[in-house]
Amino acid sequence: MPKTAVITGASSGIGAASARALAADGWHVVIGARRVDRLEALAAEIGGTAMELDVTDQASVDAFCEAVESCDLLLNNAGGALGTASMAEADIDQWQWMYDVNVLGTVRMTKALLPKLVASGDGQVIVIGSIAAREPYKGGGGYNAAKHAVAAATRVLRLELIGQPVRVSEIDPGMVETEFSVVRFGGDEEKAAKVYEGVTPMSAEDIADAVRWVASRPRHVNIDQILMLATAQTSAQVVHREL
Repeated sequence: MPKTAVITGASSGIGAASARALAADGWHVVIGARRVDRLEALAAEIGGTAMELDVTDQASVDAFCEAVESCDLLLNNAGGALGTASMAEADIDQWQWMYDVNVLGTVRMTKALLPKLVASGDGQVIVIGSIAAREPYKGGGGYNAAKHAVAAATRVLRLELIGQPVRVSEIDPGMVETEFSVVRFGGDEEKAAKVYEGVTPMSAEDIADAVRWVASRPRHVNIDQILMLATAQTSAQVVHREL
């Protein structure tokens, strides 16, 4: 009987790449996101299960998690950033969305599936964070605040579960070329492309490799935190560009 991995935000990027990686390692993967057409295509490709999920909606989370029969691994991947406004010009609606999807989405999913993770006898929670959780930067206030909160919640969960059969890991990527910047800039693909100009960023598959490695550690090993950066990046906004 294969183990079951649940992945949020799995319709693209790191979530989709992680679903492929874990499926290749023999996991049965249950994938959730709002874009069901993409999910269903991915599930057909990897032999997984696709279900609609909006982590900002408690009813959606409850329905999704109730339909998950068992859970050995929860990959909290759903998240995102909106805008780069300064604190003085902060868009509160954007801040609210970032907090809801990144922080409360992670809490909703973890709370709902924790009993099944404990019942598995060897559960894991892996959270996709960000370098933004470790280093504030100009124009990143809302996303910085949200990802710092995600990191704090993840580390608290690790403390609270000590002695129980659930491991907790945090993977914090730096520059990864996915749809992240397109979303952040409201669909402006030209502006998003400039983020990666002159740089070889990491790919979603690079992060998925870390996910599959963490997930494959023996039960007595917990990978608490990983910071992953492109070679050309040494901090959130220090990047070598060959232009």
